[in-house]
Amino acid sequence: MDFKSLMAAQIAKAKPLKSPSPPQSSPSTTQTTNSKYLRRAELEAAREAAYAAEQAKIEAERAERAAKKRKLEEEEAEHKAIREEKKRRLAEESRRRREEEEREEERKRRKRLGLPELLPDTKDGQSTSSTGVEGGEGTEHQDIADDELRQKLRDLNEPAVLFDETHAGRLQRYRKLIKQSAVSKPKLSDGPIPTRLEPVPEKDMLLPSTLPGQGTPEHDFLYRQLGSWFTLVLTEWSIALAQRDAAVRASASGKAAYNSYQLVLKDLTPLFRHFERRDLDAGLLEPICQIVRAAQRRRYVEANDAYLTLSIGKAAWPIGVTMVGIHERSAREKLHESSSAKQAHIMTDEVTRKFLQSIKRCLSFAQTRWPPEDLAQLMG
Repeated sequence: MDFKSLMAAQIAKAKPLKSPSPPQSSPSTTQTTNSKYLRRAELEAAREAAYAAEQAKIEAERAERAAKKRKLEEEEAEHKAIREEKKRRLAEESRRRREEEEREEERKRRKRLGLPELLPDTKDGQSTSSTGVEGGEGTEHQDIADDELRQKLRDLNEPAVLFDETHAGRLQRYRKLIKQSAVSKPKLSDGPIPTRLEPVPEKDMLLPSTLPGQGTPEHDFLYRQLGSWFTLVLTEWSIALAQRDAAVRASASGKAAYNSYQLVLKDLTPLFRHFERRDLDAGLLEPICQIVRAAQRRRYVEANDAYLTLSIGKAAWPIGVTMVGIHERSAREKLHESSSAKQAHIMTDEVTRKFLQSIKRCLSFAQTRWPPEDLAQLMG
């Protein structure tokens, strides 16, 4: 091989082979793919598209939440309507049962007293009797069978037949008893001791410093104040006993405290009857007012002193030997003095002694329920 051919072979070996030409593409695609720079319009368009997609997603989530909330509100409103309807039906059923029980009680009462039977309810919801108004003209001249009339008299706890009494006399006696039972009795209070005294508000229970004159409206109001204060103390006492533990109530001391309370209620009843009749002795009214007035001011030592003066008095009491030999001891004549100022009311009669001792027990409870600010005013 000559030199020329050898050089041509080496030159041909050094030249790269021609690669096939790539497919033709649009200028914009080529520029976008191969260029490392982007135009601002393209970036802004991409950002707006991303923002629009995000806003659409947020709006879809908001609409979904609003739909769920609306559905929950509708379900809650439906449940509330169901509950209200159930309450209304229960209230209507309770009212109907109560009216039926009241009608049944009224029917039994009329049967027991021999009054006309009730007719079924009218359109306005009120019942009427079979012969008109109770005790009115419809029953004034109505005759009753003799056997039925005797049974009605027995139901009224009256003798069925009196000596030499005719049927007309029994009928007249029965009608008279019915009219008397129709008269309303005086209403009693709901306190521990039932009384006809009208209760006084707690702010008006404070007693005046001086007793009003006899027969004045203020004097009558004083009895109402006393009755209301004792009712307040007894009510608080009963509440305190009821709030004790079961073990304390079952103990011996708990039973003794309850028995003491019941004894106070029994012994104070005559005092309340004096308050109702407004005939309490003046020698008792003024000291009791002093005791209550001091207790209302929480000065229990003064109240106890007034109680001792009322119950024991200031009279001299014989202690030990009063006479030795033929000579009298000094001041022995004071033992027989019985002036009104020195007389002890606790010794006048048993009823007075009992309700005075009950007043003392009320004082002992009052100082525990309303303790004084000054501890020196506590009784021993």
